[in-house]
Amino acid sequence: MEDFAAKADAQGVDLLVFPECFLQGYLVEEQHLRQHALDLGSAQFASILGRLARIEQTLVFGVIEHGNGGRYFNTAVVVRRGGLLGAYRKTHLVPGESLFHKGDAYPTFELQGVRFGINICYDTRFAEAAARVAAQGAQLLLVAAQNMMRRAAADRWKELHNRIRAQRARETGMWLVSADVTGKRGEDRIGYGPTSVIDPSGEVVAQVPLMATGMVVADIKPAGRQD
Repeated sequence: MEDFAAKADAQGVDLLVFPECFLQGYLVEEQHLRQHALDLGSAQFASILGRLARIEQTLVFGVIEHGNGGRYFNTAVVVRRGGLLGAYRKTHLVPGESLFHKGDAYPTFELQGVRFGINICYDTRFAEAAARVAAQGAQLLLVAAQNMMRRAAADRWKELHNRIRAQRARETGMWLVSADVTGKRGEDRIGYGPTSVIDPSGEVVAQVPLMATGMVVADIKPAGRQD
């Protein structure tokens, strides 16, 4: 996050978005969750926020959250200058996420006059997840994703992710910015991405090339402002 923030400084970026479960790594196994999940009110998470305090940008990144009652959540946090502004818990879970509990709320946030909300990966398959954000006056939907799949599935899906995301943008009239993973894990899993920016008409206006690590930037102005 510090490395990307340094690159973003030169471009005047206000908001940086990172993938699903970015902080601890996406691995839905009991041992991994027990070892790495974080209570967002804990001293351990506070120490992480302290390390992020010098970053100018508002950060949105995925974490494995250890909630009340020993429950685990697939969460995206919103952090500004080392302060936790809020969090969104994934509301639609795939079968392989049975160790997580579902969230039940769609908080929104405001930055430089632009209201935004969050979906996480599989949430975008469900129109109501984006609609709940848009209903609160949001102009922007952030999608933290993690599409590391078996190769056959990854090949089948690599062009479909943006089609689904574009549909959500058209339905709601929001911009959509996704942050996804790239690379390989083991012999049979691959993540193509895409990390991209989609405008309210459903057009992809910027994208990191598939299988590349990088950052794209878009200028999203507050509603009604033309300059």
